[in-house]
Amino acid sequence: EVQLQASGGGLVQAGGSLRLSCAASGFTFDDHAIAWFRQGPGKEREEISCIQSSDGSIWYADSVKGRFTISSDNAKNTVYLQMNSLKPEEAAVYYCAALSEGYGCYDHGGTVDAWGQGTQVTVSS
Repeated sequence: EVQLQASGGGLVQAGGSLRLSCAASGFTFDDHAIAWFRQGPGKEREEISCIQSSDGSIWYADSVKGRFTISSDNAKNTVYLQMNSLKPEEAAVYYCAALSEGYGCYDHGGTVDAWGQGTQVTVSS
């Protein structure tokens, strides 16, 4: 069974940092690109970053470029999202997802095979 577990959320002041983790089981990151999404109250789900171990592709939404860094530790089957200079409007539930095999980080509109449960990030002003 393909499973993802997101963790690392919490409360941080505006301008602070958090590191999120996405632990995978049932597959390896060589087979699936892993993307991070977030959804704040009253907002639509937004893709913010993606990593594809098979070819090294990395993608960031314009809103987080220069502040967020995605990385992977394939030995631990874990993807990380380092979030710096967090803004109050970025308070949201953050989800990781495994894209369907054959879809890369730049194939926006592709399908998702598995979602993590999400981890809450709260940013105080």
